Amino acid sequence: MKEALIQKSNRFLSLDVFRGITICLMIVVNTPGTGADLYPYLVHAEWFGFTLADLVFPSFLFAMGNAMSFSMPKLKEGSADVFWKKIIKRTFLIFLFGYLMYWFPFFRQGIDGALELKPFAETRIMGVLQRIAICYFITSVIFYYLKQRAALIVSVVILLAYWAILYLFGQSGAELDMATSVVTRFDLAILGDGHIYKGDKIPFDPEGILSTLPAIVNVIVGLLAGQYIQKKGKSFEGIAKLLIVGFLLCALALWWDLVFPIGKKLWTSSFVLYTVGINLSVMAILIYFIELRKSKFGTEFFNIFGKNPLFIYLFSELLYISLRLIPTSSGLDVFEWISESVFQNIFPGSFGAFMTAIAFMLLCWLLGWWLNRRRIYIKI
Repeated sequence: MKEALIQKSNRFLSLDVFRGITICLMIVVNTPGTGADLYPYLVHAEWFGFTLADLVFPSFLFAMGNAMSFSMPKLKEGSADVFWKKIIKRTFLIFLFGYLMYWFPFFRQGIDGALELKPFAETRIMGVLQRIAICYFITSVIFYYLKQRAALIVSVVILLAYWAILYLFGQSGAELDMATSVVTRFDLAILGDGHIYKGDKIPFDPEGILSTLPAIVNVIVGLLAGQYIQKKGKSFEGIAKLLIVGFLLCALALWWDLVFPIGKKLWTSSFVLYTVGINLSVMAILIYFIELRKSKFGTEFFNIFGKNPLFIYLFSELLYISLRLIPTSSGLDVFEWISESVFQNIFPGSFGAFMTAIAFMLLCWLLGWWLNRRRIYIKI
């Protein structure tokens, strides 16, 4: 992790705003208030189906691909040694920070009341940042050695192969069920029960190894879109083509959904097409208003998140975990007490849970504002 002064670049403001929106929504979705249920569209679909919350993570992967479209030309101009050194270092750091985040706070209270190190055997290996790291690494290699058309062909092969793998190696008749899918069985075989996410009905990792394969396509398409936007983005023709492709991908995803349902937890191929289609459409709309119409409404707010995205996300997770570990005299932890004793009294019900998440998000935004005021990137 290193600090650097913000440098001017040829990035579109709309791309940074898009990335900022995804971080903003990631924090809101990940930190709902307690004492009442959050609005259904801000909660992940239980299995198959689609909500706004399900769009957030694939949108960040898409935004990462956009950012890579600016850095990859420089990497391709350099030597292979420089390329491999850079991407291996960044992949390792992102993966490490993700792993340590799930291990945090590293200690727990033992049976005798003394602090003891949380055993390695119980630490989650895969996760959000880990998936980002793997997708970044593989996409970088693909675009370093292959041309655009070949990368597009690789994307199609990945989505079709993943579809085939799930049906060929899953339990017959229950290929897409949580307990019997090849995704679950593969992760359990490789990672073991102790290293898998335990927050669902059964040990199942929504960011597992096998389901990371189709997630690579979200980054690839984001990179291809970024390259196209740099060439024709600031034109009505470019915007129209992004909208058309986005519509066609959404339509294809809904057709595919009939035989291979849209679902984030399995990260199905139809889910990839649907989220990419929406991302292209949203990107086209942002380009129209921000780049062509020169609208500044909300751009600075979201751009704050877009300037230090991974650092702010990491900070939000560590802060949330810390607040949930600090007890109060009421029997609630600090986060619960704030949500239920403050926000639920002012805004009862789901709106109170939502406002708790908004307040937490704004707290994280203040960190981004402070860093931006000093013109600093903290790059992971």
